[in-house]
Amino acid sequence: MCGILAVLGCADNSQAKRSRIIELSRRLRHRGPDWSGLHCFEDCYVAHERLAIVDPISGDQPLYNGDKTIVVSVNGEIYNHKALRETFLKSHQFHTGSDCEVIAHLYEEQGEEFVDKLDGMFAFVLLDTRDKSYIAVRDAIGVNPLYIGWGIDGSVWFASEMKALIDDCEQFMCFPPGHIYSSKQGGLRRWYNPPWFSELVPSTPYDPLLVRETFEKAVIKRLMTDVPFGVLLSGGLDSSLVASVALRHLEKSEAAQWGSKLHTFCIGLKGSPDLKAGKEVADYLGTRHHELHFTVQDGIDAIEEVIYHVETYDVTTIRASTPMFLMSRKVKSLGVKMVLSGEGSDEIFGGYLYFHKAPNKKEFHEETCRKIKALHQYDCLRANKSTSAWGVEARVPFLDKEFINVAMSIDPEWKMIRPDLGRIEKWVLRNAFDDEKNPYLPKVSDTMLMNASYVFPDNTPMTKEAYYYRTIFEKFFPKSAARATVPGGPSVACSTAKAVEWDAAWSQNLDPSGRAALGVHVAAYGEEDKAEEDPRPGKVQKLAEKTAGIV
Repeated sequence: MCGILAVLGCADNSQAKRSRIIELSRRLRHRGPDWSGLHCFEDCYVAHERLAIVDPISGDQPLYNGDKTIVVSVNGEIYNHKALRETFLKSHQFHTGSDCEVIAHLYEEQGEEFVDKLDGMFAFVLLDTRDKSYIAVRDAIGVNPLYIGWGIDGSVWFASEMKALIDDCEQFMCFPPGHIYSSKQGGLRRWYNPPWFSELVPSTPYDPLLVRETFEKAVIKRLMTDVPFGVLLSGGLDSSLVASVALRHLEKSEAAQWGSKLHTFCIGLKGSPDLKAGKEVADYLGTRHHELHFTVQDGIDAIEEVIYHVETYDVTTIRASTPMFLMSRKVKSLGVKMVLSGEGSDEIFGGYLYFHKAPNKKEFHEETCRKIKALHQYDCLRANKSTSAWGVEARVPFLDKEFINVAMSIDPEWKMIRPDLGRIEKWVLRNAFDDEKNPYLPKVSDTMLMNASYVFPDNTPMTKEAYYYRTIFEKFFPKSAARATVPGGPSVACSTAKAVEWDAAWSQNLDPSGRAALGVHVAAYGEEDKAEEDPRPGKVQKLAEKTAGIV
């Protein structure tokens, strides 16, 4: 992951302003520690902090078109860049081997309407110096973060993280996924309009071969790299599928230069089921597995830093971000700069525990649509910022545009009540932090929680844990604009607010994590699983066998 910062139309082209832009861009350097770049044109500044994954030698940014009149700063990967060079851009002169350079050339060729031709994850700002116009674009689902802000001098700002905007912008907000901001047309418009976005219930019959082939393509294209990489393997269905497909196609991919032995990574408390599950799948697949450990105290000590980097106070996101944050540091220390991860499957296939309560296929499908639309505020935000905090890039095959279109066109009747499509929930951190007799979080008094609605009238924290996270967030990001970037509302087991209505009992137990729906989960598996203290590790060998058979 890279860091981008752009300030357009600030009416100031002084050396002091340039120095300020460099200072703010430095706040994003953890995302791109390999090189820094800055292009200044009159009162417009386009900055970049690079994490070199493709063409690490010559692909420094900002990037340009042939005559360098178009400037672009990109955080992302364009997986179909070779096909674009060989078709639409055959006559163009390129300066680098960077996959992202095609963006400047496509704009030169087709104007603002080229974005849907890009296959990848991206957030970018493009400045056309010929008329001083500019656009900013975010990928379809919001895998890569982007924020937009406005300065008191009339300037428009864009940044990968809001920590680069909070001091200099009067207002700022999350840049919505699947949108383009155009200075020519004024404001935001949606460029990504897939059939599923309407939430109408699809009727396409389930085609397992199509699902398999589309997912394999999604994984293979993400093996595009010129640096060492690996797979985050928790032992759940989702990450196991990613690892299995990657391993099968490794020798035929661009990543083969790093050897045919796939590196996999898992983190947990010593003796935890996640570690056991990850190792069993890794042994079955024959990967070079790295088992990483952390302690409860390590997790507690990291929380403040996690909130600073992930830029949220959402409880579930912080719980899940903490082990990923700790793991990313160790992954980077081993020389790995890119990892594949399994985010998105639960949203697409209804893998969360509470989906067992969906009253019908219409409700089920609508909830999956809502979950995908909100991913940029939850799992995408976590996966991206937890890894980029240490200069590691996370790629998510389940959120491939083509794969989502295929999966979301399936009649949801095929998806309902399918525990085998769920993934192992990251419960290690949740259990460690939720012990009421021996609490692992610093104490928040009952009086403080009782007065929470006065201290935090917006998105009022409902638990002591949530109150604690909120106080840390407010320390780093005290502006109301920052507060508004975090979603709120009732949630049970990661559900949207609407799904809480599926079971009246849930309104009395609004815990955002999966444990609130544990009874539903156990009942769905039958009496045999009720006897197990934790039924998941016992299913890992079966999972590995299924994984091998599916891909």
